[in-house]
Amino acid sequence: MTDADWLLTADERGNAATGIDAGRDGGEGWSRGNQVRPLIHGATYFRRLLEELRDCREGDQVYVAAWRGDPAQRLDGPGTAAVVELGRAASAGVSVYGLVWRSHLDTVQRQARENKDFVKILRQLGGHVMVDQRVRKGGSHHQKFVVIRRPDRPASDVAFVGGIDLSFSRRDDSAHRGDPQPRQMAAAYGATPAWHDAHLEIHGPAVTDVEHCFRERWDDPTAVRHLPWLWVRDRVRSRITGPTRLPRALPPPAECGPHAVQLLRTYPDKVIAYPFAPHGERSVARGYQKALANARRLIYVEDQFLWSPLVAEVFARALRDQPRLRMVAVVPTHPDSDGRMAVQASDRAQRRALQTLYAAGGDRVDVYSPENHEGLPVYVHAKVCVIDDVWAAVGSANANRRSWTHDSELTAAVLDQTPDDRNGSRAGGAQRARTFARDLRLELWREHLDRTDGADDDLVDPDQAVEMVRRAAHALDVWHAAGRTGPRPPGRLRPHLTPAVAPAARWWAPVAAGLLFDPDGRSPRAIIRHRW
Repeated sequence: MTDADWLLTADERGNAATGIDAGRDGGEGWSRGNQVRPLIHGATYFRRLLEELRDCREGDQVYVAAWRGDPAQRLDGPGTAAVVELGRAASAGVSVYGLVWRSHLDTVQRQARENKDFVKILRQLGGHVMVDQRVRKGGSHHQKFVVIRRPDRPASDVAFVGGIDLSFSRRDDSAHRGDPQPRQMAAAYGATPAWHDAHLEIHGPAVTDVEHCFRERWDDPTAVRHLPWLWVRDRVRSRITGPTRLPRALPPPAECGPHAVQLLRTYPDKVIAYPFAPHGERSVARGYQKALANARRLIYVEDQFLWSPLVAEVFARALRDQPRLRMVAVVPTHPDSDGRMAVQASDRAQRRALQTLYAAGGDRVDVYSPENHEGLPVYVHAKVCVIDDVWAAVGSANANRRSWTHDSELTAAVLDQTPDDRNGSRAGGAQRARTFARDLRLELWREHLDRTDGADDDLVDPDQAVEMVRRAAHALDVWHAAGRTGPRPPGRLRPHLTPAVAPAARWWAPVAAGLLFDPDGRSPRAIIRHRW
């Protein structure tokens, strides 16, 4: 099989207005010659981001897109707040540009206030930053990425793409004791919630593709605020309400590695259309759909919101088509909020999604939730998918309808050119496994099973690996059922229980899920035709 069997062509992206694939040979929708490194956990990502920001010099360029930014969030120890580090770079002559989502209301954990403060402080320190509300009604800008370009040192250009925000609770590590700067979550997660997440560090031509995503959003002429009187108020106060002109785009960095990288995106269909996506873009959904059609042995998913029946059906189709195919998913034990409406709506949606998967795959589907060594649940915020140890995706898009149709999202799919034949196993049958995808899965599974680096020979073959996970999860469940006496078995995964739904919520929960928590951002025509 070739790269084109796994990755979308420019035409298959379904968005002729974007220039992200312009100039590629043969209509390819991806770049070659990249070097990609997974950054598991916020602490790992934040340290790398800090190193790169402190390596910036006068004339360099930094581009930041964020769903949430907490001004006080540290990248490492004292004195390393993200906004301060970005401001330090700006004061040293680095051009810093940022797009931070402006949420509609300030009723949930002060997000709107924190984002506005983040932007205000960074502007005062010399950055060019906007709060951006150019979204579909009720939607959000959920993309999370940073691009650093160095005109005099193009070999050191870098992009960071994934699911980790520059905000509280994210700076956790593999011990999962939580971020010392926590945010309040559901009571089950405790005072310092443990947080599992993932990001990518990208070098090579794909850096330009990530920057292109920023430039398309920045240059959108639509007013950055929805309400006219807010736009007028901003003008009166002389705030930045429209984009400053960006520097001329630099040439792509040279090829430096064996990884093909495709950027998959979601933009909704909206009344005031995006000029770079006038009918929206759903290449996240299309990219998953194409890759899942190739699945033969193992689908591995880590996801915050595996709760959309519509999305679950895409995975279920692969399970029905391939009788040997197995699926392992890792999801949070509880929603992040204790609010009754949010819990019941998400529980009902997840219940239907899991029922769809179990109906398609039966005992070939395993769903788990992680806990730390203190027995507290770990909140899974990662958005990771590995198929047959060949195709891997990490990004901001969850496996739900909102992420696949409604909000702005950015996910990077990686296809390694380096074959992996360790133990003589081919995860995809005739399709040879690739080093990047396999290494990513094994790194995650070693953590979940309390394995040391390299202790994974029995995790290479998909069938054997699934059995190892099942045994470890069962042993941990037995230990809990026996009153947690004796040594704690190795491993952190426990079987995820299909959530129950209160009878009274069965009529209103689907409405709440569809309108508030998991809306559909497609056009009526696309919905009627059942098209992504």
